[in-house]
Amino acid sequence: MFDASLAFAVDNDLVLEMIQTSPPLEHNYSTSGAYQRAWLNQICLTTFLAWLQTEITPNARVHPNTTTLPNFWELVNGTAMSFDNSRLVLIPTLAMDVDELRVPQEWVDIPEWVADYYLAVQVNPDEKWVRIVGYTTHHQLKTLGVYDAGDRTYSLESDHLIPDLNVLWVTRQLHPEETRRATVAPLPPLPQTQADNLLARLSNADIKFPRLEVPFPLWGALITHGGWRQRLYELRQGVTQPASIGQWFQDGVSNFAQQLGWEIQQFTALPSGMRSRESQTSIFGLSRQILVADDTYELRVFPKGNPEEQIWRFELRNAKLKNMIPLGLQLRLLTEDLQPFPNNEDTATTPVEELYVEVMLEPGEGLVWEVTPLPTEYEREILRF
Repeated sequence: MFDASLAFAVDNDLVLEMIQTSPPLEHNYSTSGAYQRAWLNQICLTTFLAWLQTEITPNARVHPNTTTLPNFWELVNGTAMSFDNSRLVLIPTLAMDVDELRVPQEWVDIPEWVADYYLAVQVNPDEKWVRIVGYTTHHQLKTLGVYDAGDRTYSLESDHLIPDLNVLWVTRQLHPEETRRATVAPLPPLPQTQADNLLARLSNADIKFPRLEVPFPLWGALITHGGWRQRLYELRQGVTQPASIGQWFQDGVSNFAQQLGWEIQQFTALPSGMRSRESQTSIFGLSRQILVADDTYELRVFPKGNPEEQIWRFELRNAKLKNMIPLGLQLRLLTEDLQPFPNNEDTATTPVEELYVEVMLEPGEGLVWEVTPLPTEYEREILRF
């Protein structure tokens, strides 16, 4: 809970007393620059989010979720959060003279990363305060901002920033129709072989700024994919072998997957075509809960039939035993590079007890799951078999 007495204004700027947090683990980042970026963003996020939840809207949260923050901060400055069907991005700096807002291109030109608002934030760790210098919209950043191809940023001079954050909340109420986002062209799809080549090339931790090493359309397409972004993060930490489902069963679910909610569970299964309780068997599988339209569901992944056939069943159920899956909900599987394949989805055409997709996989093959409508805090992940 944020103490409102710790906030004050200087020349209309909001100044917040810094909330002390444990510093990120240095070994979680490949370079000293990435570590400092993570530390700076963590201070900024913790302090501002506490104020936002206490003073403005309690439903504000990190976007897409807190678990993925390290793989963002390893690569780019800034932190996104969502509130009241809108999104903002905090862009922190240690500079003592903040005369502009400088936003990495990723937050502006990757369609999935675009926000409504961008906040310039000055952090002073010595005096322990965080100052909101001003804000702008995506539309203003694209139309008035200056693009620098050298460091791939959009900059907006402080004269064009709105220093009083109260204007943001008032404008939302009085002018909800305000155009906040400019149109952004979609990024071209990235084939699997090209993604693999990029991951291998950019995994070298001696490359201090991987975001500047390849043309932006390729870079943007790579890191938009949450599974590939996490893989790049792992490779830059020296984790060369990607975790697989088989490994999880042997050694336990990986730390990252645990944070996403995955756990090993024992399920009761019926052999195909059998309905009697005597034919029930127990089987170990993976399970995690997801929130869709304010209702909680359980996603299950478990092997089926002869283990040598490598058949896996993805199953979605309502977390409350007697509740049905409503009309229109969809479970979909895609290849690692987000391509569909035959019989890859199941849609509820009437209320049903479960949705499921069964697939036969090759060892080492990766899949991405999706649910429509999109779950809260959803980010693409690669499940490798």
